[in-house]
Amino acid sequence: MPAGVSVVIITRNAASTLQRTLDAVQCFDDVVVYDNGSSDDTMHIASGYSNVSLHEGDFLGFGPTKRFAVSLAKHDWILSLDADEAPSEELIEAIASWCPSAASNDLGQIRRENWMMGRPVRYSGWGKDWLVRLFNRRCHNFNDAMVHESILLSETSRLQRLSGIIEHTAVTDLSQFLEKINRYSSLRAESGKLKHYPAAIVFLKAIFAFLRTYVLQHGWLDGWRGLVISVSNANGVFWKYMKQSVRNHP
Repeated sequence: MPAGVSVVIITRNAASTLQRTLDAVQCFDDVVVYDNGSSDDTMHIASGYSNVSLHEGDFLGFGPTKRFAVSLAKHDWILSLDADEAPSEELIEAIASWCPSAASNDLGQIRRENWMMGRPVRYSGWGKDWLVRLFNRRCHNFNDAMVHESILLSETSRLQRLSGIIEHTAVTDLSQFLEKINRYSSLRAESGKLKHYPAAIVFLKAIFAFLRTYVLQHGWLDGWRGLVISVSNANGVFWKYMKQSVRNHP
């Protein structure tokens, strides 16, 4: 058991993946699940685990919401997971051996293996996915980003890559891409942090997003999965700028 480490997860309608996640972290004595208005069986699933403390609240954007969820944890060391992720046994062992001797300004960087409809994606920007997911909240926490949140680093932060992986069930149905594009583009447009571009420039930026993923990041090597990811990235770019443009210049 990784002593002194809390797992923190925010959820919304995560019933299809949450059980796998919670099964993988049963060896942790404190698992915080902070739900943001699920209408499926997410809450019922989470309530069935004795090591889970279940909370409900508003969604404030990914960064602020995760930061608040971190404040609900019992321990200072935090392993942040999404509701469709599961740490491997090798990673759990690495955490258990690393944290007792780590300083509060140390951070654990972990490789995430992204799966799409039954197979891992090796390219398309998904293949070399190293993320800071283990940190001490006395020195670090999430930033204020509405989407694509990350851990704020300082001059004294020290990164350590840990063995093992986080297994990410990223996509089980293609409709998830459409839902994510719509939700994330709205959050980015509402953040007020995007620059305004003419429609023609937005179109060119979307084309570049496709080419960057499919060509520069070798998405073509992932077959149809790489094509879908490339088109999805292009759509995400297009819609976030267009939604902001319409919102600010109706």
